[in-house]
Amino acid sequence: MSTNSPWPRKYPLLRVGISATTYADTTDKIIAAARKKQGGVVTALPVHGVVTASEDPDLRAKINTFEIVAPDGQPIRWALNLLYGTHLSDRVYGPELMLWLCRRAAAEGIGIYLYGSHNHVVKKLAANLTKWFPTLQIDGCESPPFRLLSQDEDRETVERINASGAELIFLGLGCPRQDVFAFEHRKTIKGVQVCVGAAFDFHSGNKPMAPSWMQRNSLEWLFRLVQEPRRLWRRYFFTNTFFLIRFIKQIISQKL
Repeated sequence: MSTNSPWPRKYPLLRVGISATTYADTTDKIIAAARKKQGGVVTALPVHGVVTASEDPDLRAKINTFEIVAPDGQPIRWALNLLYGTHLSDRVYGPELMLWLCRRAAAEGIGIYLYGSHNHVVKKLAANLTKWFPTLQIDGCESPPFRLLSQDEDRETVERINASGAELIFLGLGCPRQDVFAFEHRKTIKGVQVCVGAAFDFHSGNKPMAPSWMQRNSLEWLFRLVQEPRRLWRRYFFTNTFFLIRFIKQIISQKL
């Protein structure tokens, strides 16, 4: 990506373009795009997301078109610092980014739309966000069916979101479903789409979030593994190992 771009510069990590950015920079860029109604797609990828995209050429091609692919995991941040000297002091964690954006949106009168998760989760999320940010304008919220939408359903969904007037659309569909949805609707949905994944569960209180000290020390995966061992042990064992091996190969390749 050109350094003259209004969006943060990207660097290749396992062939996925990761944006060298911070919470403040990402928030500023998204809010500016929302104000101008110019659209855009933003996602925040942890190790699992980067590995998934690196192994799926079609998904990788989609994600590499996004305006921002934030370094959600601490290992992603460390990798950018080591490979490219980006000097990032923190990751850009999807759930935390959502709060940064809601705070700014509330202050500047920018409407948001919540799309994802289960009905009871998205309703509790909307209630919590209203409590935390009393001036926040929530223009709509909905839980889509957990299946592919028909053409009519898809068209009606886009019409509802656009008719709401929301400038920020938060997607909580999980990776990679939310990223595919964002890519497929980047030309039809008028607002900035921001993929925040587990933020819907965390901020609604549906699932606990790892303590800050575990997040800072790249141990969030361990916290989540303890919470859901049967579902997550394969993901973390294989993806973390794969990431480490591929990362070492990239270091060697770049040094040579």
